[in-house]
Amino acid sequence: MEVDAIGILRSITPSLDHLKHKGQAGNIAVVGGCREYTGAPFFSAISALKIGADLSHVFCTKDAATVIKSYSPELIVHPILEESYSVREEDKKAVSSKVIEEIDKWLERFDCLVVGPGLGRDSFLLECVAEIMKHAKKSNVPMVIDGDGLFLVTNSVDLVNGYPLAVLTPNVNEYKRLVQKVLQCEVNDQDEHQQLLSLAKGLGGVTILRKGASDIICNGETVKVVKGFGSARRCGGQGDILSGSVAVFVSWAQDSAKPEPNLSSTMLGCIAGSVLVRKAASVAFKSKGRSTLTSDIINCLGTSMEEFYPANQ
Repeated sequence: MEVDAIGILRSITPSLDHLKHKGQAGNIAVVGGCREYTGAPFFSAISALKIGADLSHVFCTKDAATVIKSYSPELIVHPILEESYSVREEDKKAVSSKVIEEIDKWLERFDCLVVGPGLGRDSFLLECVAEIMKHAKKSNVPMVIDGDGLFLVTNSVDLVNGYPLAVLTPNVNEYKRLVQKVLQCEVNDQDEHQQLLSLAKGLGGVTILRKGASDIICNGETVKVVKGFGSARRCGGQGDILSGSVAVFVSWAQDSAKPEPNLSSTMLGCIAGSVLVRKAASVAFKSKGRSTLTSDIINCLGTSMEEFYPANQ
């Protein structure tokens, strides 16, 4: 079940071409970012650019927007989301409609959405994001769901149930909650592959990337494992790098000739994203050791990508 992850990465990565125009290498959007959490959406969005996406957007709350903009001028930041404290009860319906109207202007331009980094758990904000996800599904936009997006999905599984372009990237605790919700049992590490198959099937064929010492990826039909590389450093934010990375590779896989016809674009994107982030983490850890931070890993994405697939090829 272990897969040639580097080979898949190479096969779905588009070559650089002077004749291509802005946007053809990927237009990614991150839905997340609130008062408390501004780093996570930045990590996800900037990782997409570092790997090779042409454009990267962040849809966040107004409180988070200026902070995220200050991190990098490379990101396109949309301060359209609202939290409960800033909206009167009688205005919530109108505000929600305005949010969706603004998102709809952009949806058809995006190759993939990342939902959840730094989202928080404000009830009104989550209601708005749930509507965004429904509209993304109608437009057949792939979605990578992480962080508080997984909290939302665990409590409202219909948001992704049966949507083959959805990718869930749970850590150990998020995976535990999904298993309890969908399968009504506890995690069984003795039969982890079969349980992951059951979980993906129970969600109607979504793709799940279960993060761990080895990353296990499943869409309800097949299970693939990505091993090797990685680091012993568990600083916060690495999952955000992964979500942005997977989003880029999913978008590229949609447009590439499939190296393995039985693997979907979401499976291919997860495999490629996994091996690249694991490689970047290992390079950063070799240099920084215990002091390795998420920003160090992001800075190693480009060199790791170059090692796997040189830009002059």
